[in-house]
Amino acid sequence: MTGGPPISDYGLLGDTRTAALVASDGGMDWLCVPRFDGDPLFGRLVGGPDAGTFRVGPARPSTVVERRYRQHTATLETTWAVGSGRLRLTEAMVAEVSGRLLPTSLIVRRLSAEQAAVDAVVEFDPRLGARHRRPRAQHRRQGLVCEWGALAVALDSTPTFRIEPGLPTSITVRPGRPVTLVLAVAHREPLIHVEPTAAWELLVEDEARWRAWTAEIDERLPFREHVVRSLLTLRLLTYSPSGAPVAAPTTSLPEDPGGGRNWDYRYVWPRDASIGVSAFLSVGKTDEARGFLAWLLHASRLQRPRLPALLTVHGRQVPAERELSGWPGYLDSLPVRMGNGAAGQHQLDGYGWVIDAAWAFAQAGHLLHAETWRAVRGFADVVADCWQEPDAGIWEVREPAQHVHSKLMGWLALDRALAIADTHHLPDRQRRRWQEARDAIAAEVRTRGFDPTAGSYVRSYGSQDLDAALLVLPLLGMDRADSPRVRGTIDAIRDRLSAGGPLLYRYPPGRDGLPGTEGAFLPCSFWLVQGLARIGRRREAVELFQAMVDHASPLGLYAEEVDPTTGAHLGNYPQTLTHAALVQAALAIRDAPTGDG
Repeated sequence: MTGGPPISDYGLLGDTRTAALVASDGGMDWLCVPRFDGDPLFGRLVGGPDAGTFRVGPARPSTVVERRYRQHTATLETTWAVGSGRLRLTEAMVAEVSGRLLPTSLIVRRLSAEQAAVDAVVEFDPRLGARHRRPRAQHRRQGLVCEWGALAVALDSTPTFRIEPGLPTSITVRPGRPVTLVLAVAHREPLIHVEPTAAWELLVEDEARWRAWTAEIDERLPFREHVVRSLLTLRLLTYSPSGAPVAAPTTSLPEDPGGGRNWDYRYVWPRDASIGVSAFLSVGKTDEARGFLAWLLHASRLQRPRLPALLTVHGRQVPAERELSGWPGYLDSLPVRMGNGAAGQHQLDGYGWVIDAAWAFAQAGHLLHAETWRAVRGFADVVADCWQEPDAGIWEVREPAQHVHSKLMGWLALDRALAIADTHHLPDRQRRRWQEARDAIAAEVRTRGFDPTAGSYVRSYGSQDLDAALLVLPLLGMDRADSPRVRGTIDAIRDRLSAGGPLLYRYPPGRDGLPGTEGAFLPCSFWLVQGLARIGRRREAVELFQAMVDHASPLGLYAEEVDPTTGAHLGNYPQTLTHAALVQAALAIRDAPTGDG
């Protein structure tokens, strides 16, 4: 994959069940079916040419003159200058398929020419799964059908032309005569063909729904267009049949190009999902929050009261981590992994994020269902029982430690559970137990987790290292937001973990027990924005947010990390946690006092 497009070159298409990444040359280089964590159908992104692609674009390398999402929609447009003409690719996946006889996934791609006829190419090369399996292909009256047992896809076009899997097909696109391609996916269900003209109308209808959805977002929000794009991205990454957001739609995009820091993020981290839910709640999107809490109730039932660190979109155990043989990786970064070994870790902070999301839901005026409250009570009991134990922490390090951030989130879990109990039934004995554990956490963290010399909370007991996750401190309420300890922690992190400009490392580089290096962690910069706004330094927060806008991809998307030297995006993309942190940062700026303290 050496020499492939940069990560930030890719645009996201999604239908809230799965997602595709499309490069600026029109190559759809990543799509898993029938859902986010399914088998790759097009995997060139990390699997090289043998893993397949679906490219639609100019026949020869051409200059991109414009690339954008149609305003407040999930429809992507790419326009190339080709000789004396212009070629435009307009594409999207249809999100709303309920109530009609439609395939679960329907991809619509339309080429149109302006000013002159343009030579274009369609390269349809589906290769399923880890072994890049070629399909059994048939040409039928409606178009091309490719099958792999329980999976089938149909590719139809208007005007009709013959496409052979794995072979480029040359076409000429003339002004006023667009070429529309429709890819329908069926898994363990009948394959439904959708006529291309009808599919285009479905795309237009979907656009209207997205515009109506975004119109409900507060017009007064600072950086509103960036917030809207992030919320759209979060919605596309939420698996609508269950209401669970995946951390990212990709696997094995490297944090260290050429190295081994390559992980599978196509699963649901309750922590990341809870941050996203809080972002949705803050802009009035209660349906998304209600859906996630219902999913969590279902997903955690078999392991309750323990909260798993991550789950599949259906709430099941994540597959064991394995390495794919013969996959070259993105920019030769090996191994390429499926599954995630972090599933068995104890991460105390997750309980805090989840209970905080439930509290935010209750704060919005919604009573928790009895079973949901029972689950929250069970989570709080676990925290009260095990908060003194070391854990893997938010950064999932291999050697457990007494992470200060984890303790703070344990405190948050109990504090928010007690707040919910003000409007929900809780036995007095259980209330006292939570209060005692909450107060004990605060006392221990203030004593063992604070370095008086540095004037800052530290990464773990006995350590002098800092942890950018501690930037959430002013949001919690354990210490006053304007206290010297909170301000000192924010200033120390900003200084000692700086990666240049607005960028931050999450902890001192090289201090996680893994080989190789990593980039600046983008959510941390948005947490810094949020923290600055909360302690009254709104002007600095606005300046920092503006600087972070410059680190977005050309389409307004963010990965997990960025190389501080080159600005290249690193890690899985686009990243739920980064986009959720962006939304919360903008909301903190909105709610901050206008004068700086």
